[in-house]
Order: sequence, then C-alpha cells, then structure tokens
Amino acid sequence: MADLVTGEAVVLELRLAKLASRTISLVIDMIVQIILLIVGLLVIAGVVGSVDDAAGAAIFAIFISAVIVGYPVAFETLTRGRTLGKMVMGLRVVREDGGPIRFRHAFVRGLTAVVEIWLTWGAIALVVSLASSKGKRLGDFLAGTVVVRERVPVSSAPMAAMPPQLAWWASGLDLSRLPDDLALAVRQFLSRTGELAPDVRESMGARLVAAVAACTSPPPPPGAPPWAYLSAVLAERRRREGVRLVASAAPRSPYGAPPPAYGAPPPAYGAAPPAYGAPSSPPVSPAPVPAPAPVPAPDEDNPFAPPC
Repeated sequence: MADLVTGEAVVLELRLAKLASRTISLVIDMIVQIILLIVGLLVIAGVVGSVDDAAGAAIFAIFISAVIVGYPVAFETLTRGRTLGKMVMGLRVVREDGGPIRFRHAFVRGLTAVVEIWLTWGAIALVVSLASSKGKRLGDFLAGTVVVRERVPVSSAPMAAMPPQLAWWASGLDLSRLPDDLALAVRQFLSRTGELAPDVRESMGARLVAAVAACTSPPPPPGAPPWAYLSAVLAERRRREGVRLVASAAPRSPYGAPPPAYGAPPPAYGAAPPAYGAPSSPPVSPAPVPAPAPVPAPDEDNPFAPPC
C-alpha cells in the first residue's frame, strides 16, 4: 500500500499492483496483440500482393507499430488506464497523485514498452520493477504513473453523529432533493477532516455546505460550523432511512389492519425537550370524595350484623 498526496493535500491509500498480477496482465495483453498481428498480417499479405515491395514493407511496419504501440495507448487513453489484461486482473494505471492518466502518459508508456518489453522480452521491465519500491517499470518512471489494484475491500467510513445542538432543527429538514453522490461526498469529507490542512478543510467544507444547502431546507442555522451542519444532515438522513426500513419490514395483519402497538411510540428524534420547570402535563383536580353512607344502628340481638 502506498500513500499518494493529491493537489488538495489529501492523502490517498492505494494498493499497489503486485508483480505477479502485472505479469499476468501483460501476458494477456501480449496474447491479444499476437493474435491481432497474425490475423492482420495474413489479411494484409493477401491485399498488398499487387503492390511493390517498398509499399508492402511500409504497410507491414505501420500495422505492426499500430498493434504494438497503438493497442495499449488507445485502451489506456479511452478507459483511463486499463487494457484488456488490466481489466481481467482488476488493475489500473494512475498518475502519481492518484488522478487518471491522459494520452501523453499512455503514449510514453507505450513507446517505452517497445524497448523494455518487446525487444528485451521484458527483462528491463522486470529488473526495474524489482528495484522499485512501488513496482514501477521504466515507462512508469518516465510517464509519472503507477499501477494500482482496484478490486480491494472498501472500508466503511465512521457514521456521522448528530450534534445535540442541531437535533431539533434537523428533525424538520426536507431531504427529498439531496442526491446520493453528494451525500457520499459529505460522508467522505467528514471521515477525512482530521487529515486535511486547515485551509483546505475550510474551503472544502464551505463548498459542501453550499451544495447541500442548495438542495435542502431550511437553511443552515446561523453560527453552525460546516462539520456540525453536514453531520446533522447525514445523521438525520440515516435516521429516516432506518425508520423507513423498519416500517417496511414490520409484520402486517392478513386482514389489512396494522398490528397493535406495544406501548407508546418513542418520541421523534430531535424533539425539543420541555422547558425547565414546566409541568409535563396540566394539573388534574382531585375527584370529589363521596360522603360516607350512614351506618345503621346494630341490632340488639346480633350486634355484628346489620339489620335486614
């Protein structure tokens, strides 16, 4: 695993491709290129039979160069760093700062591969990769690229907690227009706030707050810091999704009526507490006590039993 620092001072942990996976990816690409060469040369040999030797040799040279150099350059440019072999092995070529490569990066890698892979049967690429701490071949050093693995376990970011000061405000949020990609960006920002430079953290937080406030209502509370506002939005969104999930999984009566509730429902998340010292319910006057019935006088014959 390597730490790549982006232009916004964000440290990215990328899993570098191992030599074995890169070798298998290269073998797959070379097999595809050899098949293309054999089929293409047979077709060209039947087509250029009527031209002179110089023109035929030029056509053969152009076709071979297009397959050897054009195949990786075209694939890595169009797919942002992937060839057929890399797709099979789950690899991708990226810049040293973690960004996608462009045509110039792929072109430098493709030209260098002619010497370090095709003309030397991969000997130069093998030696340079073993000597590099990141497994980079000569083309990677010249192009400023590195090969990484894409199929890695995704570690979940910690869940955003609801700030107590914004709980009551968040309960009235309208989140129906908040897109999932924006919520994911906010979650990633909150999980990496401690790793960002202060000025970068403030600028990114302000941009995310503006984007979230544009598709939610009411507006952010005055004086709330960006991290608190974004945490409140995500926490309330997660709470509502949990409520909907529980409601959809609740058992239903076969007669269409909902099952009876067991006890009073819990209070809504973020409900405002009663004012300090205020009574929880209006006072109830005591019920009038009825006057006791008159006790009859005891019978002289039986003093313990009332008269009939």
